[in-house]
Order: sequence, then structure tokens, then C-alpha cells
Amino acid sequence: MLQDMKQCFICPRECKVDRTKKEKGSCQASDTMTIARYSLHLWEEPCLSGDHGSGTIFFSYCNLKCIFCQNYKISEEHIGYEITIDEFVDICLELQKKGAHNINLVTPTHYVPQIILGIEKAKEKGLHLPVIYNSSGYEKRETIKKLNKTIDIYMPDFKYFDDSLSLRYSHVPNYSKYIKESLDEMFHQVGFLSYDEKGLLKKGVIVRHLCLPGEGKDSKNVLKYLYQTYQNKILISIMNQYTPVRNIKKYPNLNRTLTDLEYEEILDYACQIGITNAFIQEGDTKKESFIPEFYNQSKKELVVLFFFLFLFF
Repeated sequence: MLQDMKQCFICPRECKVDRTKKEKGSCQASDTMTIARYSLHLWEEPCLSGDHGSGTIFFSYCNLKCIFCQNYKISEEHIGYEITIDEFVDICLELQKKGAHNINLVTPTHYVPQIILGIEKAKEKGLHLPVIYNSSGYEKRETIKKLNKTIDIYMPDFKYFDDSLSLRYSHVPNYSKYIKESLDEMFHQVGFLSYDEKGLLKKGVIVRHLCLPGEGKDSKNVLKYLYQTYQNKILISIMNQYTPVRNIKKYPNLNRTLTDLEYEEILDYACQIGITNAFIQEGDTKKESFIPEFYNQSKKELVVLFFFLFLFF
């Protein structure tokens, strides 16, 4: 499995670099996993966080280069510390022991081979929690196929429907093609939503869509595609938490938050086309911090300010 690192084709960029020799492709990651933090996270969607929290593991680096990235400290500045596969196993088991309802792998794409080996080892040592693949959505179908029987819950972003926006904001010309193909494979693997007796999700797909200021038409097209393709067989998380983190002179719309009117218009559209199986964000979320604090220090010193308000829609 780790042979995939020798000529990397893991994501759609297909950089072909030898990561075992520390050659750097677009994501800049080597063949050694790097994480920025792990902890119980109480502010994911309610069916993931439950009472005790989702066992989140934030991986450093990213294969997508969004100019508005909220977590640029780990995706671009690569804050974090290296761990072995055995240490990854220990982290999963530690989160389980602490009461996590699931293992939530955040931005995992570039470490798929290590994750497959690590989860297999963790299961041999007693890991029994659902495993979540929490990604940008910029994935290859072939890579997702390799995750079959490793992942229980897929939670990709669906960032853009219009590829002119993916080129403008994330420097990839073909995002829509890859999210549609990979999402099809994700749903094929895990199927319909399945919950336990407490209402926690055990299996299924949640698609997150972050509404961008000034791009309401594209948000509507994303929602239309998801509903026409999957109806209410998946969960859709419609997010209004966009936070400007740096001045983007070329695109002034990204230097402000989403207005209430913009968000309400998108939610009204979701109602009109028949979406009912979804989450929305309510309350004055603009006053909250949605960006985690990450440090290069030891794992015991890592803290989080990540805050989600989700309600059933």
C-alpha cells in the first residue's frame, strides 16, 4: 500500500513525485503522517458529536489550495508534528477510550495509504468506532475505492458546481467532475444513512457545502445536484460560517462574511426543491470563532476554538 508514495497518484493532481524520498508535490506532504491536533470535538453535526464528542484528528497539508482557506496554518504553513502509523493507531484507541463516538479524519486525502494500514491495525487492537473520512471532496474515484471497508461515514465538501469558481478560488479546473465521481463511489460503498439507538450516525454520507459570499447561484446549483441525484438518502450540511482570514484584493466578495439575506435565500431554495434531510446553522455565528488554533508543540498543549452550531433543517 505504501508503494503508492513512490509515484504519487493519490489525488487528481497526480504529481508523480516520490514522497518516500521527500520529493514535494502539490500538497507538499512526505510519506510520514503529520497531524496538527486530535481531541474530542463537541461541535460537529449533532449525529456525529453526540454527548461525548467526535474523535477528530486534524492532518497537516492539503491537496487543494483554496485562497480563502480557514485552516491555512496547517494546510499551507504545515504546522503540526510527525507521527508513525503505530502512533496513529494509539491515538485512535486513546480517543475511543476517552469516549469518542467516532474517529473523524480531517483532511486525510494525502495519507490514504497510511490510514488504511493504521485503521486495520487499530481494529485488530480493538477499535470498534465508525471511521469518518472528512475531506475537501477533491478526490479520485480510484483512491476512494481503496477505502472500501475502512470508512463507515464519508463527509466530503461539495465546494463548487461551476468549475470557473474552482479554478478561481482553488486553482483546480475540474473540481466538479471529481467530487461527483468520488461522491458516487462513497455512496456506493456505505449506502443509506444508518443510526444507532441514540441517533448517532453509524454509516452513510454527509455532504458539507460552505456558502461563499456573492456565490449564491453556485450554492443553489450544488444543492440542486445533490437533491436530484441522492434525494434524502444523504445528509446535507448547509453552512454559513465563512470567515475572511486574509485580504484577497482580487476578489472583494471574499473579504466579507455571508449576509443573513444571502443565507436565507439559499435555505429558501433548498425548501423549494424539496430538501428536508439537512443541517443548517442558526444564531449569530458571525461572532463565533470557526478557526482552530494549531501549534507545533506537543499534543498535550494543543487547544481548539472550533465551534459549530447545527440544527436539523
